Amino acid sequence: MNSLIFLLVLFSIIWTYILFLTSNSKHRKSGKLPPGPSPLPIIGNMLQLGDKPHQSLAKLSQTYGPLMYLKIGCIETVVVSSPEIARIVLQKYDQSFCSRRAPVTLESFEVDKFSMAWLPVDNQWRKLRRIWKEHMFSLQSLDASQGKRQEKLHKLCDYLNQCCVNGHVVDIAEATFTTSLNMLSSTLFSVDFADFNSDSSQEFKDVVWNVLKCIGSPNFADYFPILKYVDPQGISRRTKFYYGKLFAILENIIDQRLESRGTSEKNDLLEALLHLPEFSPKELKHLLMDLFLGGTDTAPANVEWAMTELLRNPKKMLKAKRELNDVIGVHGVIQESDISKLPYLQAVVKETLRLHPCRTFVSTS
Repeated sequence: MNSLIFLLVLFSIIWTYILFLTSNSKHRKSGKLPPGPSPLPIIGNMLQLGDKPHQSLAKLSQTYGPLMYLKIGCIETVVVSSPEIARIVLQKYDQSFCSRRAPVTLESFEVDKFSMAWLPVDNQWRKLRRIWKEHMFSLQSLDASQGKRQEKLHKLCDYLNQCCVNGHVVDIAEATFTTSLNMLSSTLFSVDFADFNSDSSQEFKDVVWNVLKCIGSPNFADYFPILKYVDPQGISRRTKFYYGKLFAILENIIDQRLESRGTSEKNDLLEALLHLPEFSPKELKHLLMDLFLGGTDTAPANVEWAMTELLRNPKKMLKAKRELNDVIGVHGVIQESDISKLPYLQAVVKETLRLHPCRTFVSTS
């Protein structure tokens, strides 16, 4: 019975969508759009993207040119594939393309009103950007937190060395995720939220990991907005659960800090933000959420892919090792100031990002 009801609802949605396409086809054809492959009814060009969209887009651009039109579900998309046009879009017309829609899964959390990641470029966005720049990414702030970052990297090295001595398999993504999480939590709250060998911190890591997984999962409702009322993949439901759980954790941290003010004061980002009179509690929660998700999202995947490519190419691995030995020494400890002296390692990172981009699509409004 439930299957029959689901099929009837799905058929009604598809039929309504077909009528919508038919009624608007004349309007779309009259617009000036770049060349591109003919879209199929309903799904558009989704099948042509495949499981490696960035490679599929590169091949399609060889046929249709550096400025190409695609229909992804009901989302009209323009793909830029040349440095010259990208420079025009991102520099000359950046104000026209800098905003983007929030995912359907996050609509209930008002990210389009409070999250810098999804806000349009307005006064609110500029205020948040100024706060980020002054309190998180200024040279003074980065220098002040360098010791904490160095400490977390030393813990990572100790953990990897211990695994080698004991013959244990290392999960690169998990180890990098734990390190990234602790770098952020130490800078923000002066505490470590995760541990390599402790089960007590696993619950928090699972919450953050599941939030990232839900947000990063392709959701049909983003390309077929009418499906957001059905949530056929259950992504919105899972996101609401885990996102709400992480919000509750951040709320608890903020409340505890407010209660302890006057008795003890810590030199971290949370303390600095609490002293800003123009900052509301809701803005503070969203800012901390943005920092957490943005700071722990890409590093594990990037490091894992970099190690994978180096293992696939032993000669490149040997060359990277030689550079490290020449600059730092066999038993030396790397410092952030050494990065500028490691051009080959920098090239490895850049090539990894080129071959395995973490974010292929960014939807603009």
